[in-house]
Amino acid sequence: MTTVTLIGSRLADVGREFVYDGESPDCAGCPYRGQCLNLSEGTRYRITGIRENAQTLDCAVHDAGVRAVEVEPAPVPANVPSKRAYAGSKASLAGPCPHTDCPSHQYCVPDGADFGDERVIDQVLGDPPHDHCPLGRDLTLVKFRAERERQR
Repeated sequence: MTTVTLIGSRLADVGREFVYDGESPDCAGCPYRGQCLNLSEGTRYRITGIRENAQTLDCAVHDAGVRAVEVEPAPVPANVPSKRAYAGSKASLAGPCPHTDCPSHQYCVPDGADFGDERVIDQVLGDPPHDHCPLGRDLTLVKFRAERERQR
């Protein structure tokens, strides 16, 4: 389902993905709160369109203002334990990882998925980008199905 929201003008690119983190303290008193704060916190989104001929609005958070864009929930690439990595099955992340220099870290601790949450695997992508997991985990790279928007 496509939703229209406001995003920083510098970030308004079709295909860009982001995780909505919620309201900033700088949003207090903003007249555009209803159009801007209309997404589900913690959900990963992809920009699917930019509203042309819409004006750039002043914003206390974004220095170049905000623009109207169309977004939809996006799938989350993640590493999961290999024994549970089948398309259509449910899996959760293996757990926290302190190895931020590992090429797989962004998939072991992905934006848009929380530890302990079971998510449906939409697609199995294969081997993760690392040669060896420093924690000894046997992992497979998958895409979790895009979440439906949560009730706000």
